[in-house]
Amino acid sequence: MRKAESLYIVIVGCGRIGSIVATKLSVSGSNVVVIDSDETALESLPEEFTGFKIIGDVTEISVLRDAKLDKADVLLALTGDDNTNFMVASVAKRFFGVKRVIARVNEPANEDIFKEFDIEIVSPTRLAAMKVLSELGVHET
Repeated sequence: MRKAESLYIVIVGCGRIGSIVATKLSVSGSNVVVIDSDETALESLPEEFTGFKIIGDVTEISVLRDAKLDKADVLLALTGDDNTNFMVASVAKRFFGVKRVIARVNEPANEDIFKEFDIEIVSPTRLAAMKVLSELGVHET
């Protein structure tokens, strides 16, 4: 794997997506902190992950302070809940001044709300739909 520029990255949510992203970024040389309220999710990170793990509720400002969010280059809000991702992404951008904030948006109808708040988005639903259409030779116009 290519070594990425060493960044300080805080990841909220350690499900399947968060776990894969956290591990890849950690292996590539970034300093990674993963926050999740589920201790078993954090325990399931592979040995290659060398970052820090915080068990906590990301809707609590103290948890985000413990993660040193004010020092982060990037926040990735990757939980399965759009409301949580929106809240954390907004707080990271406006309160902690994080330069780059990317949020997972599960419900495509919510994408415009995130964009209105200048939050970059990744939509697993949209990505899957585009991949299926691409496999069928149908391209978005």
